[in-house]
Amino acid sequence: MCDADHICRETLARGPGTVPLVSSYVLRDATRFLDSLFPPSSAESWDAVGLVAGDPAQPVRRVLLAVDPVGAVVDEAIEWGADLLVVHHPLLLRPVHSVAATTFKGALVHRLVRAGTALHVAHTNADSAAGGVADALAEAVGLVDLRPLVPAVLPAVDKHVVFVPEQQAEAVLDAMAAAGAGALGDYARCAWTTTGTGTFEPLPGAAPAIGEVGRRETVRETRLEMVAPRRARTAVVAAMRAAHPYEEPAFDVLELATLPAETGLGRVGSTQGSPSLGEFARHVAAVLPRTAHGVRVAGDLEAPVRTVAVVGGAGDSLFDQVRASGADAYLTADLRHHPASEAREQALFEGRGPALVDVSHFASEWPWLARAATRLEADAAAAGATVETRVSTLCTDPWTARFDSPEGPRQ
Repeated sequence: MCDADHICRETLARGPGTVPLVSSYVLRDATRFLDSLFPPSSAESWDAVGLVAGDPAQPVRRVLLAVDPVGAVVDEAIEWGADLLVVHHPLLLRPVHSVAATTFKGALVHRLVRAGTALHVAHTNADSAAGGVADALAEAVGLVDLRPLVPAVLPAVDKHVVFVPEQQAEAVLDAMAAAGAGALGDYARCAWTTTGTGTFEPLPGAAPAIGEVGRRETVRETRLEMVAPRRARTAVVAAMRAAHPYEEPAFDVLELATLPAETGLGRVGSTQGSPSLGEFARHVAAVLPRTAHGVRVAGDLEAPVRTVAVVGGAGDSLFDQVRASGADAYLTADLRHHPASEAREQALFEGRGPALVDVSHFASEWPWLARAATRLEADAAAAGATVETRVSTLCTDPWTARFDSPEGPRQ
C-alpha cells in the first residue's frame, strides 16, 4: 500500500545510463546552489541542515533526491552510482558525539563515505522557500493564486539620509554601497538624490572643510538616500563619515516598517472549479504517493471547497493561522486526535472553519523533490556541465499496512 512510483514513473525516476555523464560540476557548486535556493539561515533554530558528508571538491554527475535518509534510500543511491544524495529529513538532527558504525545512523554515514556519495539536507529551510515544499504541495493538488499561510518577516531595514556637497556625493554613495547600503533584489548601488542649499556657521574650535570660523556659509548640497539592512547600520554610518568631507555631516537613520515576505510557512490557495470536499480529497489521493495511511477527511464531504491551506509535514500547530486565513479545508499531515477534534468542534460551534484532509508526512513532502531536481540540473547546465538527477520513488513512510475495522457494531 506504499508506492510513490504510480505518480510520475517516466519523468521522475530516470534510470542509469539515460544521459551521457560529462560534468565539471563539483559538490561545492551543488551545495552552494542548494543553499541559495533554500538558505540555511531560514531554517528553524533546532534544525540541522546543509552538507552532512562529502568532499566539496568531488565531482557531481548523478544526484538522487529523497524524503528520508533511510537504509533503502542509501542502497538506491549507492547502487545507482549517485555522487550526491539530497534528502529532506536530517539524518543527524540531534547532536552526536560519534558516527561509529555500531549504530544504524553511523553505519549509514560509513556506507555513504565508502561509496563516495555525499549527503546534503534541506529541511525547514526548504519548507517555506519559494519553490519549496509548501509551493510544491499546493501546486500538486491544483491550487492557484498562492500566498503564504504564515508569511516570513523580511529582515529589518534602515533608510540612511545624508547631506553632502555635490562634488563629493558620488564618493560618499560608493562608500556606503561598499558597506552594504543600496542593495535591492538583483540591483546594487541603489540611491535617490536631489539637490538643495545647505547653510551653517562654523563656531570657534571648528575645523571646517568649507568656509571659515564665524562666517555664515551656504553650500550646494546633495540629499542622498539609501536603504541598508539594519544589521549593517554601524558599518554604513562609519563608511559615510569616513568618505564625507565635513567634520560633522548632517544625516538621519530612519527605521523602516517591517513587511511580510512572499515566502513563509505553508500556502493558501484557490481551487479550480470549487470541488466538494469529497472530490478534493479523492484528487489529493490521486496525485500524492500512495501510502498505507491514505487520505483521512474530517468534514461534510458535500461541502464546496474554494480555498485550501496546505502545510507539508506535521501541521496541527497552525490551526489558529488556518482559521484566520478563511480556508474551507486544511491539507496537512500527522494530525493528532486532540488538536484535530478541538478544531472540528470549534468549527461546528462557530459555524465556520476548515475541514481537515490528513495525509502521510512522507506523501506531503515528496512532490518537492522533482522541483529541486529540475532546478539543480538547470544550474549545472548553466555552468556547462551535465548532471543527471533521479527522484526516489521508494516510499519511506514508516507504516506498511492498514486494516479497516469490519462494518457493524462491536461487542
